[in-house]
Amino acid sequence: MKLRPVDPTRLDVEAFAKDGGSLDGEWPVTLLERLSDATHSEARPTDAHLVQWSAQGESRPRRASVPEVWLHVQAKACVSLVCQRCLGPVETPLNAQRSFHFVANEDLAAQLDADTEDDVLAMTRSLNLCELVEDELLLALPLVPRHEVCPDPLPMSPGDDEVVEGSAPNPFAALAALKRGSTPN
Repeated sequence: MKLRPVDPTRLDVEAFAKDGGSLDGEWPVTLLERLSDATHSEARPTDAHLVQWSAQGESRPRRASVPEVWLHVQAKACVSLVCQRCLGPVETPLNAQRSFHFVANEDLAAQLDADTEDDVLAMTRSLNLCELVEDELLLALPLVPRHEVCPDPLPMSPGDDEVVEGSAPNPFAALAALKRGSTPN
């Protein structure tokens, strides 16, 4: 088997799968701009924050037809997101694992994608694995990131529990007054 040089930013998926190729590595989170932009503004990633990733190609034989081309991708990272309770930074581990079935063209990909639960993509000779990993990590972001227990309680304005003068009366005060047999002013 002839091993070909592999560039993860310009991956020939078909050749990679045919060779049963395997790649892994680390990229700084800062290289993934969209993921970096999703982080907390006070806790942006540095070059020390890394995305660990791996990719394996697979060619599955089929009877009387060309083999199926598969790409299996895994990625891990930890980023600081905005806690939706306290609005502070919350360290959030991200894990993504996905398998992609590559087919000859966009029309076939759309047709198969509607008929199967597999992730189906059109074949490409130049796949940017870095962008694919970033897409998968973005999909792994939690909908509502938050601490289990926020480190600092939410700040309250002075008098939040007091009725501000000139504000609308409490709607339940009218009910209480009716119950007592009098009407509110």
